[in-house]
Amino acid sequence: MIRLKQAVIVEGKYDKITLENLIDATILVTNGFGIFKDAEKRQLIRTLAKTCGIIILTDSDQAGQQIRRFIKNICADGQITNVYIPQLSGRERRKAAASKEGFLGVEGMTPAVLEEAFRKSGVLQETVPNAGRKITKNDLYFMGLSGHENSAAARAELSAYLNLPQGLSPSVFLDLLNTFFTSEEFEKKVELWRRDTDKK
Repeated sequence: MIRLKQAVIVEGKYDKITLENLIDATILVTNGFGIFKDAEKRQLIRTLAKTCGIIILTDSDQAGQQIRRFIKNICADGQITNVYIPQLSGRERRKAAASKEGFLGVEGMTPAVLEEAFRKSGVLQETVPNAGRKITKNDLYFMGLSGHENSAAARAELSAYLNLPQGLSPSVFLDLLNTFFTSEEFEKKVELWRRDTDKK
């Protein structure tokens, strides 16, 4: 399993599932062209690009290139690495027919092909060793940051304390946290936040 410090941007949930068998990283889905209208997701991607950096991995067809260009434009002042898959003809197993242009998407790539694509981009030289446990939805719940009456206010206060974007949904907030902290690190941050808040 390859752990990356950057967040990886892909088009669809099946791309994400494929990558989860190869890499340990924050993986965000654009939902195809849905990113064009998703202000919250765009804000998150821009924040990640400016901090830990992002890796763009879209399909090799025209739609994939259009999404790649859009993300590059909105993150022009961030750290961007482009990973490209080869144009291989075929169709994914779950689909009845090939795509319009007849190329396999990210979900149709073998682990070996994907690993080679990452290697060519140079990102495998920036892997993160000895990663700790990831933060989960249960962690947020037990910390009062999700699923409670005052959870939104608590997330807002903690986000301000950690210099993170405001107004994120619990799921997007979780993605962002897992990019910056292990579970152990986050618990310490929350303890410090509560201690500093109690002093006021």
